[in-house]
Amino acid sequence: MTREEFEELVGEALDRIPPELTRLMDNVAVFVEDEPPSDDPELLGLYEGTPLTDRGEWYAGVLPDRITIYRGPTLRMCDSREDVVAETEITVVHEVAHHFGIDDARLHALGYG
Repeated sequence: MTREEFEELVGEALDRIPPELTRLMDNVAVFVEDEPPSDDPELLGLYEGTPLTDRGEWYAGVLPDRITIYRGPTLRMCDSREDVVAETEITVVHEVAHHFGIDDARLHALGYG
């Protein structure tokens, strides 16, 4: 799968998030990278920033939070295009949930681990 196709899948996964949630997303950018940092080569996605639940009066003038979805590990772990589509959606929802302050334990319980 080309990078362009994968980027399109990420965009489609973002589009499937209910509008009432995407309207609440604030100061966050989503990126696609081919590979994660070398210290975690199987990482599918990463949220870096301050979750909405942790922001306070002090939160102003900061760089956007960053959600990165990694193409290489996703393609290596999936056996078919359908698997890539499903895993990409799970990863996107997982990382967006971190933006909303939902932790890994809760995401695993909801099936987005």
